[in-house]
Amino acid sequence: MALQQLSDEQIKTWTRDQKDAWWLENVYRGDMPQLTLRSAITGFLLGGVLAATAMYVLAKTGIGIGVGLTAVLLSFALFRAMSNAGIAKDFTVLENNATQSIATSAGYVIAPLGAGLTAYMVMTGNVLPWWQMVIWLIVVSITGVLMAFPMKRRFINEDQMPFPEGRACGVVLDSLYTGGAEVGMFKARLLYVTAAITAVWELLVLDGWERLIQFKILRMNVWAGLKEPWVLHDHLDDYYYMWLARIHEAAPRILGTDIRQLGLRFTLDFSMLGVGGLMGVAVASSVLIGGILNLAVLAPIMIERGDIVARTLANGHVVQISRAEIVNQWSIWWGVSMMVVGAMVGLFAKPELFTKAFKAMARMADAPKSRNDVLKHIEVPLWVSWIGVPVFGLAGAWVTHAFFGVPWLLSLVSLPLIYLLTIICANSMGLT
Repeated sequence: MALQQLSDEQIKTWTRDQKDAWWLENVYRGDMPQLTLRSAITGFLLGGVLAATAMYVLAKTGIGIGVGLTAVLLSFALFRAMSNAGIAKDFTVLENNATQSIATSAGYVIAPLGAGLTAYMVMTGNVLPWWQMVIWLIVVSITGVLMAFPMKRRFINEDQMPFPEGRACGVVLDSLYTGGAEVGMFKARLLYVTAAITAVWELLVLDGWERLIQFKILRMNVWAGLKEPWVLHDHLDDYYYMWLARIHEAAPRILGTDIRQLGLRFTLDFSMLGVGGLMGVAVASSVLIGGILNLAVLAPIMIERGDIVARTLANGHVVQISRAEIVNQWSIWWGVSMMVVGAMVGLFAKPELFTKAFKAMARMADAPKSRNDVLKHIEVPLWVSWIGVPVFGLAGAWVTHAFFGVPWLLSLVSLPLIYLLTIICANSMGLT
């Protein structure tokens, strides 16, 4: 069943009261369970697992991945199977939506751990205790949720923006619960099978796991004389280099530099394969070409010219040329320049993102109170945001000052900037 939505003409000409009344009459399902205890617990558990995987991928690749669609399929398959077995009632479509909303929130809340907090700890050398990070994330997350209430009314109720990622989840949910169950179960089974294959491989290449089995359980270090456990190499080219060592041949070089120093390795890493699949062929191919150009062409030239060299630290330790050194001494500078300038040009080439955001902000500030708010019995009243945002904003400023040493003035100045940037970002996400 196709999702019901207003036409472009209706969006332009109808008042928000008319749009809200239409939604309440044609879309709202007030008698259907949605935020139930089981949907909350399922979302909490799925969010924890998927957020951990997203954090791993973010830390390893720098790429943030969404977890909404994965949560939709997994929770659908779980409760459909339990329903068929007579263990529990099947999830309603709104319960599933509540579950994926909770899981998605957990997936997004890890973003500061891969950006701002990481940069702070690297730059200061101060590793934050877990409880400080938890408190800070809770405070800023509550602030963000409170800011979302009025923005939801503007960007969704009034402007009817598509928000493509959310709409994708809606389309999948609608198809699963209105005739596409077989497809959903197939996709869920595909997730489970792929996860099982990945888990088995990762266990095989983990040195600690193999040490546990071979040394602690099988005691092969005692009766077989093993000094190191047998383990598969995720760097598959290790076997090639072992063979070269046996025949006394040198590793391949590019302009005199060993390709291993350039970071050119053939690695079977399922997380990287998964990220490539999420990127799509076009983007992944672009990344591959960029990596080859930088590490196999430009970096060897820079090393030969003496622009990338081994460094001697103050303590006398010599840092040899490696992929990390290539990034630090060379590629980060031109790479960041390209990324920042490209992003700025792309952003300012779409002035409507700014003009619409500022107009929306002005309308939210000047809009009169609705004379007939038909959704007041189901939506959070806006006074919660008008009171909560300043309170939690100040709490966030205090936590930032207390934990990170940020001056009070900068903490307070950041509050209106956060509000402004949130308007722009929400508007941008809604459109793209």
